[in-house]
Amino acid sequence: MSGVQSIRRAFALMRALAVGPAGVTELAERAELPKSTVARLLAALETEGAVEQVEAGGEYRLGDALADLAGAAAPGYNLVTATRPHLVELMSQIGETCGLSILDNDAVYYLDHVEADEEVMVRSWTGEHIPVHLVPSGLALLCSAPEDQVHYHLDRPLVRTTPHSIVDPKIIKARIAEVRNKGYLWFFQEFDESINSVASPVYGADGSVLAAIHIHGPSFRFPGDYDKAEIGNLLLETSQRLAEQLV
Repeated sequence: MSGVQSIRRAFALMRALAVGPAGVTELAERAELPKSTVARLLAALETEGAVEQVEAGGEYRLGDALADLAGAAAPGYNLVTATRPHLVELMSQIGETCGLSILDNDAVYYLDHVEADEEVMVRSWTGEHIPVHLVPSGLALLCSAPEDQVHYHLDRPLVRTTPHSIVDPKIIKARIAEVRNKGYLWFFQEFDESINSVASPVYGADGSVLAAIHIHGPSFRFPGDYDKAEIGNLLLETSQRLAEQLV
């Protein structure tokens, strides 16, 4: 293989691993590469710490060296790398777009989305900022915030974007308590009349909220026939698994 071709194939292999751990055969299928090539590249990447085996003779996963480089390249990237496999699994279970967000100054900032393979989709909001009171991720992100920070976000004129938008600070504070107690929160057509969504906080080891993960979909279809509590609990379980991984 030429040097350029080797680099391209190595990146294809690491993108395949970003979906989740896998063995040589599955990785060859994901990356559309010969098994012999995958085995050779894995050996080289393992030497550099870019990949590692979960256990001897078992599946491979992305290594710490790659995560360190990603973290130096862009704030939040380590979080995106850790979260994406969970979003992929969640999307495959529910069939709707799943995303990751953090609190950025006075707004929710969407770091990443895994989009559903549907003819009718909600557009990707990755890289967008949304006022915290208009999406469930915003209230999930305020779960561990001190009272003065909550006041900072809510004690100001709050915009409405649909007739369903809730702008009463007392109601919003009660909903923050709800997501804190239940572990998830639903919003119906509050940011956009065509969107319903549910979010759950991801807690750090110190009890502070690191991020929020959510599922959103067209209001005519989501949650549809799904039980809202069942979806909420599935999202909560995913956020708890992610939190354990990040500790």
